Amino acid sequence: MKTYQVDQNGYYGEFGGAYIPEILHQCVENLRENYLKVMESDSFKQEFAQLLRDYVGRPSPLYYAKRLSEKYGCKIYLKREDLNHTGAHKINNTIGQILIARRMGKKRIIAETGAGQHGVATATVCALMNMECVVYMGKTDVERQHANVQKMEMLGAKVVPVTSGNMTLKDATNEAIRDWCCHPADTYYIIGSTVGPHPYPDMVARLQSVISEEIKKQLLEKEGRDYPDYLMACVGGGSNAAGTIYHFLDDERVKIVLAEAGGLGIFSGKSAATIQLGKKGIIHGARTLVMQNEDGQIEEPYSVSAGLDYPGIGPMHANLSETHRAKVIAVNDDEALDAAFELTRLEGIIPALESAHALGALPKMSFQPTDVVVLTVSGRGDKDMPTYINYKMTKA
Repeated sequence: MKTYQVDQNGYYGEFGGAYIPEILHQCVENLRENYLKVMESDSFKQEFAQLLRDYVGRPSPLYYAKRLSEKYGCKIYLKREDLNHTGAHKINNTIGQILIARRMGKKRIIAETGAGQHGVATATVCALMNMECVVYMGKTDVERQHANVQKMEMLGAKVVPVTSGNMTLKDATNEAIRDWCCHPADTYYIIGSTVGPHPYPDMVARLQSVISEEIKKQLLEKEGRDYPDYLMACVGGGSNAAGTIYHFLDDERVKIVLAEAGGLGIFSGKSAATIQLGKKGIIHGARTLVMQNEDGQIEEPYSVSAGLDYPGIGPMHANLSETHRAKVIAVNDDEALDAAFELTRLEGIIPALESAHALGALPKMSFQPTDVVVLTVSGRGDKDMPTYINYKMTKA
């Protein structure tokens, strides 16, 4: 049977693998040998489920958005990851990975972050588990996501501003990998998305798959069937999208729509539409689609949204695009900003700028009245208020 899941060598089709420096080989190999044993053990399953329920507040609601549905002429359900503790889907993954790190005897946690949500989620679980935490964050993102930096520091994490490159997510990831190379024995790197060397893309997708597991149960309750016609999510590295689609990947009845960051326009030179613009290459330990020039040098991405501002994409999503399993739509800055205001006015929900890109794909679709659409609101908009207010003032 054809599958879109990872194979035993860590590849999704031709994408994935582990392209890593020799110094990290042992760390990554150790994780690869242990992650499934740990995740399939009863003690992990029980502790993970208990923390998701009592600490994160899962299951997150599947909310029927009546006014949004009327506008787009179909039935739209919002998967409310914005209602989780820390305000996004990121906490699902950090709780799972810190439980794995603890079982592997690691004492120090490092992470990278763009929008700051993964950094906050990592700092949160480190406080919970009493572990040292260092978060790398591009200086540009430190400035535009100041509230999240303050939260991380309050939680006891050390936030390191990165000043190389264009000082965003790619550069923060580079620094985190450098740190890991220097401290392979005691340090565990919690990657925030479905990127990096195998087994990270698969591990993060499995930890986030609680989202699609809940969607199945909730739809059965609300619609009398356990699958939608469409699943929609924003994609940068791709973890909320991977979690949303995980249990539906091989179900061809379900159409997958991924919204990536168009920035100022795909061909403006200021974009992060990696699937549209990317060529096959290697970034941060995996073979995937990468924004690069003729010489293979990585091009600097741009998006108004710090969490989608990444020149690569998770190998799962690269494969879904390559095999035409997923439809990929680039949503520009202003389209995402308008969609955020639309959701706020119609449903009283202020989404994160990342999630607003998924909402910005709605006007580019044509639905039937009977279509059931599930769109994941991956995070809440508190962290993006300065950007929203600024946009409103420039339009006034």
